[in-house]
Amino acid sequence: MITMEDIVREGNPILEQTAKPVELPIKDQDKDTLKEMLQYLKNSQDEKVAEKYHLRPGVGLAAPQIGLSKRMIAVHFEDFNGKQYSEGLINPKIVSHSVEKTFLSNGEGCLSVDREVPGYVPRYAKITVKATNINGDPIKWRLRGYAAIVLQHEIDHLNGVMFYDHINKANPFQVPENTKACDID
Repeated sequence: MITMEDIVREGNPILEQTAKPVELPIKDQDKDTLKEMLQYLKNSQDEKVAEKYHLRPGVGLAAPQIGLSKRMIAVHFEDFNGKQYSEGLINPKIVSHSVEKTFLSNGEGCLSVDREVPGYVPRYAKITVKATNINGDPIKWRLRGYAAIVLQHEIDHLNGVMFYDHINKANPFQVPENTKACDID
């Protein structure tokens, strides 16, 4: 079982590196790792389990965050329209995106960052992601708003990019041009 002790924290060089592609067909070991990553997210969102094991809640987890340089992510969340996303993805890639951008007005957080980092994180408002799922099937997701933000955050981890790298250093709360807030209720 993955716990917070397994989560790599900022400053660790693996979080600044580009993760290596995963060989397909997916090996059992990679499949098991993805299942464990997904289980962490589910456990972290279960109040009793999270409290018992001191888990910080998360909606996404990338393999570099558990010390593996592999292009794998797990996501487990519901978007603002009630659509559930719960999947392990191998070699996810953004194949298209909108010009329009969005951001969460209360900012972003990260399991690998133990501090608050204030500021807006501009993201594409709409993206199309292609990947291979945990069963080895190709998938293509067209995402917007919160779902698009979550996937971009996790895919950034595979490219050695942290969420705060996107924040305007001079003016963290400046709303970039052509950008609208994507608010959580």
